Amino acid sequence: MQTLYPFKFSPIFKEKIWGGQKIRQQLKMDIGLLPNCGEAWLLSGVEGNPTLVTNGYLTSNELNELVEVFMGDLVGDKVYERFGDQFPILVKVIDSNDWLSIQVHPDDELAKKRGSGYGKTEMWYVMQADENAELICGFNQEVDELVYMSYLENKKLREIMNFEQVEKGNVFFIPAGRVHALGPGTLIAEIQQTSDTTYRIYDWDRVDDQGNSRELHTEEALEAIDYTLHSHYKTPYRLVENSAETLVQSPFFTTNILKLTAALHKDYSALDSFVILFCTEGSCRVDWEDQSYELTAGEVLLLPNVIEEVNLIPDPESVLLEVYIE
Repeated sequence: MQTLYPFKFSPIFKEKIWGGQKIRQQLKMDIGLLPNCGEAWLLSGVEGNPTLVTNGYLTSNELNELVEVFMGDLVGDKVYERFGDQFPILVKVIDSNDWLSIQVHPDDELAKKRGSGYGKTEMWYVMQADENAELICGFNQEVDELVYMSYLENKKLREIMNFEQVEKGNVFFIPAGRVHALGPGTLIAEIQQTSDTTYRIYDWDRVDDQGNSRELHTEEALEAIDYTLHSHYKTPYRLVENSAETLVQSPFFTTNILKLTAALHKDYSALDSFVILFCTEGSCRVDWEDQSYELTAGEVLLLPNVIEEVNLIPDPESVLLEVYIE
C-alpha cells in the first residue's frame, strides 16, 4: 500500500435563500454562477455530498472511500472503531447575507431514534463580520416548553432569544439542542459532526420566488430543544502567538486556534486521530517530509493519523483552526 500523505479537497458550494457573495469576494473561491452561495463544504463525508481529493495519487477519491480503505491509518484506531467508514466531521464556510432560520439540531440519541444518523453538535468561528452584525444563540430568560410554544405561536419568538453582537474572532459552541441562528453580514467557519439534520423552527415569514415558505419542523424540534439558560454563550479564549490555544473540547471534536507569526513545529505522534488544518486568515505553508502544501484562507488540509510531524510556516502571518478527535 502506498504511503498516505496530506490531502486537499475540492469544495462543494451550496445555493441558499440567505446566501451571498463573500465566499467568492473574500475567499476568492470559484462558486460558478450561484447568485446566493450560502455554504462551501470544505471537508465532507455526508452521504450524497462527498468532497473529492485534489492532490497526489489518490486524486478524485471520495473522503469516505479513503476511510474505508485506510481505516485507522487515516482517522485513528479509536475514531474508526467509533464511526466506521464515515468521516466524523463536516467543515464548512457559511456566508449569511440574511437571517438563517431559527433552528435546532438533535443529539445522537434522538437522531438515532429517528433514523437520521448522528446528531449535530457544532461550533462557529467568526472569520469576518460587518458592522453591527449579530446572531442568535440560546435563550435570554428562563423558559419551558409551554412558554416557548406560546411565543412561537404568537410570532414573538425573537423576544425570548439571546441576540449577540459579533466581530471577527468570536467563537460560539453550539451543542445539540441549543436554539440558534446566524444573522446577516457574517462569514463563519463551522466545525460540526457529520450530519445534515436541521429542525427549522422559524423562518422569518419569508417566501421564495414562487411565494412558497420553507418547511418548518415544529413538532420534531420540541423533543430536541434544550431550554437551559446560560449566563454567557460566547466562548472566551486567549490568543497566544505561535501556540495552540483550545477553543472547544468536546466528545465530538477538539478545536484549537493557532495565530502564526513564525515557523512552528507540530508533533502529533501522541494523538490517535486525523488532524484538520483550516486556514481562516492569511496564508501558510505546511511542510511534511520533502513535500510542501500551501494553504490560504478558506482552505483545509487533512493530515492522516500516520503523519506524526509537520512544520507550519506562515506567509507572513496566518490563523489556523486545528481540529481532531480525542
